[in-house]
Amino acid sequence: MYKGFFGLKDNPFNVNPDPRYLYFTKEIEEALSGLKYGVQNRKGFITLTGEVGTGKTTLINRLLDWLHGQRVRTAFLFNSRMNSSQLFDFILAEFGIVCESRTKSQQLMRLNQWLLDRFRAGETTVLIVDEAQNLTYPVLEEIRLLTNLETSTEKLLQIVLSGQPELEEKLKLPQLRQLRQRIMLRCKTMPLSKDQTSDYIVERLRIAGASGAPIFSPEAVEVIHKYSDGIPRVVNLLCEHSLINAYVEQQRPITAKTVEDVAHEFQLDEVLPTAASTRVDGDVYTSESFIQNLGEALSRFRISPPMTTPRERK
Repeated sequence: MYKGFFGLKDNPFNVNPDPRYLYFTKEIEEALSGLKYGVQNRKGFITLTGEVGTGKTTLINRLLDWLHGQRVRTAFLFNSRMNSSQLFDFILAEFGIVCESRTKSQQLMRLNQWLLDRFRAGETTVLIVDEAQNLTYPVLEEIRLLTNLETSTEKLLQIVLSGQPELEEKLKLPQLRQLRQRIMLRCKTMPLSKDQTSDYIVERLRIAGASGAPIFSPEAVEVIHKYSDGIPRVVNLLCEHSLINAYVEQQRPITAKTVEDVAHEFQLDEVLPTAASTRVDGDVYTSESFIQNLGEALSRFRISPPMTTPRERK
């Protein structure tokens, strides 16, 4: 409803992980390059980790777009709460592999033959698991064993595990040491610095069609970084509702007061520095309490996470 008022063609701060809006910081560029390199060179296991809301799924969607332009078959598992049996069902369904038997041994043999056929055809196959920190130990062990599907020189299946920092902690456990030893590349996403937050907002507005006078005042941008701590998902939340409120008030550019009001609505002004806080680029980042407050606020406003559908296969 505010697009006409601000001269926009699209909603620039949707919560959907739209790869068109991926903002390339140095860290994001390194992560994407690492993921591409790992897949192209058949490194086997790759991890992508980062704090909640730092753009992992958006980055994965950008990677998938790139993979679909190459000779690559992909399986994207977005629901990580599964057992071992469901894991194989999902993998076969995503790759479009028909297997009449429901026994794991038969499914594994069918998968292995399909991967060999793809390898002989010069194609690469990639399995990507999002929210991998939720995977159970038995499922992680099954995923590790999938790397045993190989020729004498090449891995038949490339695997990307994307998840929150809890995934890194889980992989440090003794019972997962074999999986940890097989990880060839580790990629990370990070919160935005103050300057990056400003550039991030400008870039998303540009992609959405903004031109001419600034939409957010410099003071408003400073307040957005203050309450978001550089977490892109929270930047989007503050910007989206600031645009709505400013449209109602017919206000342009958006002021710091408008952003302050939105932060108060979502209780982000109640997240205060504590002794357990971590510093990121000089700003205090209170991960646990911050995410808890944000989750409660989002549920109160009935904002649900976007439903991700399986990506179109090549």
